[in-house]
Amino acid sequence: MWVMPGHNQTWVSEFILLGFSSDPTTNSILFIVFLLIYLSSVMGNGLIILLICLDTQLHTPMYFFLCILAMLDMSYVTTTMPQMLVHLLAHSQTISFAGCWIQMYVFGALAATECTFFVVMAYDRYVAICYPLHYTVILNWGLCIQLAAGSLVCGFLSALLHTFFTMHLPYCGPNKVNHYFCESPAVRILACMDTYLIEIVDQVLSVFMILPPVSLIAASYVHIVMAILKIKSTQARCKAFSTCASHLTVVTFFYGSSSYIYMRPNSSYSPERDKQISLFYNAFTTLLNPVVYSLRNKDIKRAFLKVIAHGRVD
Repeated sequence: MWVMPGHNQTWVSEFILLGFSSDPTTNSILFIVFLLIYLSSVMGNGLIILLICLDTQLHTPMYFFLCILAMLDMSYVTTTMPQMLVHLLAHSQTISFAGCWIQMYVFGALAATECTFFVVMAYDRYVAICYPLHYTVILNWGLCIQLAAGSLVCGFLSALLHTFFTMHLPYCGPNKVNHYFCESPAVRILACMDTYLIEIVDQVLSVFMILPPVSLIAASYVHIVMAILKIKSTQARCKAFSTCASHLTVVTFFYGSSSYIYMRPNSSYSPERDKQISLFYNAFTTLLNPVVYSLRNKDIKRAFLKVIAHGRVD
């Protein structure tokens, strides 16, 4: 805490992240579990990036988008997990006000970018399945770069507003955040003023970042399913439906958990439940994405086997 010159009011200069438990034994077990999740996520996504970069046969729009998704996932999970792992073993769980601000912004920016980027990937699958003969013409490299850059700009600008409204609230009382990282709802509840209007603005921003992407993804998959139903081969239809189901499962986990956290008022805030739910879009989706989107893919498997067999990709 620090006191503003000329005022008797104290202001928070750091926050304490309470994490999941105060029991050392429980924290040691959680450390091992989350370390394995984090390493698996980083290694899985890192392997995908490496294979796509090395194999020229994977230099297509689809794998370009997969590579960016893997980069987003690696950055996304790294904004929170390493610090959480340190706090699980350390005696101090403090984070500076500036550090909390930066973590909240970067995490929010990457999450918002991924929200938008799932739409780009759904559009890629829509063009590939519904217009296979015109795929490379419609999704030319210029458009691919524009879609990727647009997702980043959209994500980082929306997160700037989202973080600004939360971190410019007055924090002059308790500084214990009942969470494992600086997530907006968990921090905002500590503000020493009525946050009703801020919550409304925050929810409106969240609605615009979640509902339009979900609607566009749903529309894309409706057209994809209609195209799949026209396939004569039963085996090919089943395989296509299996792939779509896997993609939609990950998307549902991500959007479902994030909309629950960000699209409801502070009055319904439940620390223990919210911490668990946030793990779905923070840790588990970054672990599932490599498996669902890439490691089940025959081209990725082929590139991986080349590396194993020859130590390089031709």
